[in-house]
Amino acid sequence: MTTPIDTTLTHRRITSGDARVATFRRTYDAPIADLWDACTNPDRLARWYVPVSGDLHVGGAFRQEMMGGGTIAECDAPSFLRLVLGSSGADEIELRLTPGDAPETTVLEVQHATTIDQHEIGGQMFDAVYCMGGGYFPRLAALELHLRDALPDDYDTLTFYQRADVQPISSAGMAQMQALLDADTAPTA
Repeated sequence: MTTPIDTTLTHRRITSGDARVATFRRTYDAPIADLWDACTNPDRLARWYVPVSGDLHVGGAFRQEMMGGGTIAECDAPSFLRLVLGSSGADEIELRLTPGDAPETTVLEVQHATTIDQHEIGGQMFDAVYCMGGGYFPRLAALELHLRDALPDDYDTLTFYQRADVQPISSAGMAQMQALLDADTAPTA
């Protein structure tokens, strides 16, 4: 990973209740139109994120392979997208794209708001925000490689977490999220 990911943990109210909001911010060497396309085009998402299908318009329902589905709540291309995940709306994701400081760079900010406290992985329970670090950090690194057309030919978005070269990125992300959780003084819902 060549560009650091800035993270914060805040709190706000979403439709389903009081939420913790993990924000992941990273600058990419790509114009805003290309980064937007990489984040919204199903063909490109399948290469670096996961396969996504459905009615990909505001109000439409979509499905993410192995990750459930949701609804597209708002879209202002090429700068803002808000998704509501699941039928209960316990998670909301916002993507914000803004021009970077250098020419032909774009800042991607992903805000993942959740009212879910725990998440099960492999039969063990983990804090939901802690798990976001292990999910977003490698995917944002894969997005960088995708934009440079440098993803390995054998990169599989559904099994990426098993790769030896991805595990340190996941661990670093979870450690960064744990540090934010340890410093969080807001009362839990």
